[in-house]
Amino acid sequence: MKKWMKQLAIALDQLVNAIFGGTADETISARAHRNGWKRLERGINWLLLDPRYCLKSYQSELLRSHLPKAYRTGAVK
Repeated sequence: MKKWMKQLAIALDQLVNAIFGGTADETISARAHRNGWKRLERGINWLLLDPRYCLKSYQSELLRSHLPKAYRTGAVK
């Protein structure tokens, strides 16, 4: 998938999450795992063909691995 398409998909995911009361910088899959929403988590994992997708999304949020390097390291320019 092209990088801009992936970024667009993430942005739409975060928008939908924010519309339904979540934070603007969190994906639905990470929120589902964090909140223990097992039915939604199983559905997302099934849809994306990865039994650990929501867990990995949550871990990515914790590690901030989805952010540009400057934000992950805490570097101030």
